[in-house]
Amino acid sequence: MTPSERQASAALAAVFASRMLGLFLVLPVFALEAARYPGGSDPALVGLAMGIYGLTQGLLQIPFGMASDRFGRKRVICIGLVIFAAGSFVAAAAPDVFWLVVGRSLQGAGAVSAAVTALLADLTRDEVRTKAMAMVGASIGLTFALSLVAGPVLAGWVGLAGLFVLTGGLALGCIAIVLWGAPPEPVQHRDQPRGRLSEVLAHGQLLRLDVGVFVLHAVQLAMWVAIPALLVQAGLAKESHWAVYLPAVLASFVVMGFTLFPLERRGYLRAVFLASIAVILLVQLGLLLAAGNPGVWVLGLLLFAFFCGFNILEATQPSMASRLAPAHLRGSALGVYNTLQSLGFFAGGAVGGWLAKNVGVSGLFAACAALTAVWLAAAWPMRAPQAAKSAEEVLADEARAT
Repeated sequence: MTPSERQASAALAAVFASRMLGLFLVLPVFALEAARYPGGSDPALVGLAMGIYGLTQGLLQIPFGMASDRFGRKRVICIGLVIFAAGSFVAAAAPDVFWLVVGRSLQGAGAVSAAVTALLADLTRDEVRTKAMAMVGASIGLTFALSLVAGPVLAGWVGLAGLFVLTGGLALGCIAIVLWGAPPEPVQHRDQPRGRLSEVLAHGQLLRLDVGVFVLHAVQLAMWVAIPALLVQAGLAKESHWAVYLPAVLASFVVMGFTLFPLERRGYLRAVFLASIAVILLVQLGLLLAAGNPGVWVLGLLLFAFFCGFNILEATQPSMASRLAPAHLRGSALGVYNTLQSLGFFAGGAVGGWLAKNVGVSGLFAACAALTAVWLAAAWPMRAPQAAKSAEEVLADEARAT
């Protein structure tokens, strides 16, 4: 990676990490802390409060992505971060679960993921795109691990409201990173011919990735409706859950580093991609079998396997989407991609809560397994993007353009 590409990857990974830290900090404690609010005794309503963020994100990712194609990435990102911060402060002041739903929905209205990913794609070459996306994925994964350790501790000090105040502050800090930490955005995409959203929706390869990111995040959030309770049932106090989460996440990064990048260079990206989906499927089946009599070691190994598959898919899917999409449609294509990601969050929280309430955790994991199996079948015809131009060819193209 060039110095500019490293700067772009580090800065935008920091934006993702800072923004997601606020979201992840509440994840391990939200269901427990929300029970103290009026209306918090209803698991379906609490699940809605967890997942509504994804619904409003899903509704606005495409408009934000298309706006970034037309008006510039950084401007749109900063506007979205201000909206996200406002939602965090509304949630911090919530007197009951209904206002938690309102605050979380306003958080989701700051739908900048597509614009940030498109900016990262603009600032990196195809041949290093997966590595750049992996830096983002690694930052999110480390943030997730940190939040699992820090979330319960911070919630004990400042409560759920304090966590939301911290989330809003982090979002405002991200604006400074976007404006002064990231390299200047390229402007040539604004002068390119405008495509239509119908072109993105008619692209079969992109649609397969859209289905995949929906399922991946629906399954992820649905799992976390049940995993904390299973660990407690297995005899592990909630304050010690980090001792399972943190090693599983960190070890999965080692596995990703030794598998994804070497195998991608050798032309096995499709095989790694499909194998990772199969791992997610096997984990859901394992959780289904373990749900009746969970053990800490079994759950820890299953979570390790899940994070191995999850981290690889989090790096490969957006990289493939950005490489498959035409440059003048990149914001729109990633808007659709992030829309399905956000709807997956919503479905995982809302439907996962409903399933846990009405059919139990075994039914929840059975539904996750069935959904992952459908994804594997849909992804099977997937082909990796064509080989990218070399760095020398890119420099020659830029020299001819100037």
